[in-house]
Amino acid sequence: MATHRLSFFPLGNADCCRIDLDNGDQILIDYAAMRDPACKDDLRIDLPSELRKDLDSCKRDSYKVVMFTHLDDDHIRGTSNFFYLRHAQKYQGQVDGKSRIKMDEMWVPAAVITEEGCTEEDRIIRQEARYRLKEGTGIRVFSRPEELKNWLEGEGLSVADRRSLITDAGQLVPGWLAEIQGVEFFVHSPFACRTDDGSYVERNDGCLVLHATFSADGTKTRVFFGADIRQEPLSEIVRITRSKNREERLESDIVKIPHHSSYLSLGPDKGTTKTKPTEDIAYFYEKKLLWRATLISTSKPIPTNDDDPQPPHRQAANYYREQADAQGGTYIVTMENPKASSPETLVIEITGSKAKQKKSYSAGLVSAVSQPAPRAGNGD
Repeated sequence: MATHRLSFFPLGNADCCRIDLDNGDQILIDYAAMRDPACKDDLRIDLPSELRKDLDSCKRDSYKVVMFTHLDDDHIRGTSNFFYLRHAQKYQGQVDGKSRIKMDEMWVPAAVITEEGCTEEDRIIRQEARYRLKEGTGIRVFSRPEELKNWLEGEGLSVADRRSLITDAGQLVPGWLAEIQGVEFFVHSPFACRTDDGSYVERNDGCLVLHATFSADGTKTRVFFGADIRQEPLSEIVRITRSKNREERLESDIVKIPHHSSYLSLGPDKGTTKTKPTEDIAYFYEKKLLWRATLISTSKPIPTNDDDPQPPHRQAANYYREQADAQGGTYIVTMENPKASSPETLVIEITGSKAKQKKSYSAGLVSAVSQPAPRAGNGD
């Protein structure tokens, strides 16, 4: 029986998801080593230790793909102290007596290449991405705005020279097919639009948003990875996808909720008890979630008040929970799984029976995630 696994690590308001494919390939989406080792009360996971332990057990020293959805600190912290980076020798030596972890391929939105004003970890990742793109190997870039064209020309290259390494929104990532590799990735964001002069301009935040379709024994399970997309570009993603008659690329058994359950990924107003989404986002959550869908908030525990302006927001959580309940599914917060006093890595197994949460040894929890049944009244 084919089995794929998704592991969402308890990192507070930060992201790292590991994909373990049945064929043995491993993919990492973001990396944020957030735990403070000097604080004994810090319940966030020791991410580098956890990842190394897994790699050692698999006798591996690399990931097939490492994606950086964008350059915010809560998606990249500690990268230069964990990964082997090609662009500078100082990032190739051992760390605490251990070899650095290699990235066979690095996936980044075009903004990672073109962004200015980077000074710390973001600059290191930018330099690695630029180095790989100039070399023409070990990288995939998403979208091709005018800024990317200009940067390439400044390096004596053209978009045509690197076209095989660039994937636009609305396309499948080359080299990945669900029936062969076990998963395929459809690109929703970043997307660019052609202007009157023939150039391309990005129309959203520039973060990498993907819809993954996993295949196991002939059964497909769909996962939406929302990164930190805000409500304006997410609304546009829904509109564009519907206009292109690609509604299957919105259907989701699992949603990695954008931006740690921030209300700004639903609508412009927080609301009193529940955030009201835009019309397009409401369509996504109220029409395109599949039966027993699971919505995952990579965040701190949901607050009971509004004292902290930062996410997660209880009003957004109330909306997400309501939509999960409507489908007989679950809304899971990583720092509350299985309980806030002792969070554990959330592991979801994808098989021919769709997906289910792997048993938590401390709490004995098993929850079904997805079974293919339509929402009543969803005749779209």
